Amino acid sequence: MQQPTIQQLDIFADSRDVMLRNDVLEPLQRRDAVAARTALELLAGEYPDDGALPAMSVLVRELERGSPTPFSDHETLASARRHLEDEVVLAARRVLPAQNVQSWLTPCWRALAQRAESLPFRTADADSHAVPLWLLAGDGAAAIEAVEAIESWSRIPAPLAWMTEARYRAAGLDAAWPLLAQLAWLAPARFVALLPTLGDASLDALRRRFDAEFPGTGEVDDYSWFPAWLLLVKPALAGRLGEARVQRDQAASRATALLGEIRRREHEGDQHELIGLRQELSRLHAGLFDTYMATRKVQHR
Repeated sequence: MQQPTIQQLDIFADSRDVMLRNDVLEPLQRRDAVAARTALELLAGEYPDDGALPAMSVLVRELERGSPTPFSDHETLASARRHLEDEVVLAARRVLPAQNVQSWLTPCWRALAQRAESLPFRTADADSHAVPLWLLAGDGAAAIEAVEAIESWSRIPAPLAWMTEARYRAAGLDAAWPLLAQLAWLAPARFVALLPTLGDASLDALRRRFDAEFPGTGEVDDYSWFPAWLLLVKPALAGRLGEARVQRDQAASRATALLGEIRRREHEGDQHELIGLRQELSRLHAGLFDTYMATRKVQHR
């Protein structure tokens, strides 16, 4: 029988660490903490300097340390979330197949959300609440239920943004338009921050067009006028945007409602009322009024 050559023996030696790493990964992906710990100790014993050991150790400990105990305060939840984001997520991305990372992390987010359910919403600790954790776990129904338990949620930026994302995840952009409008009026910075999270190609295209065309100041507050501008460039959205709860104390919200009324008066041919409505729109935002008039000139050429 032919003996293995030195080169073949080197290949066998080099593949031993790969085999041991795979022996850790397989129970890790099954979330079998006991088997993963046993395999990890074997890898560490034979290859103590293996580059995957630190990340694998983090994931094994995460499986071992699972606790159902509710969080006693917002600070404890914040600490647990930082650990998950800063250590566990990075470790999962380091050693797990890319297509499995999100599914592996989902039970981790769900466990945090369940432990956070008893904590009340506090504006000062907005991120230390169950809702954003339910969203990270991909459970839109649980997120919606948790938001609805927050008093006056539609008038508070953080829960309004959460509900907007949850509605989008559950039913798509068309269902989310009324809440997107309310968020833009109430908290334009939150509105802008939410767009990359949603990752909607058509919404992103509208945002780029708004950036290029809207006659504003270039500040983030310009986005409070995004719903009113939409009525001019995408009039088919009038029905959906008309479902948004108008906030009379905000000029951009009043302008959106006013444009809806102007459209109705135009349809009815009431020129006398139109004059006053258009003057009011001009007072609210001269640049938006100019955009509106430009669309009317195009229509009547």
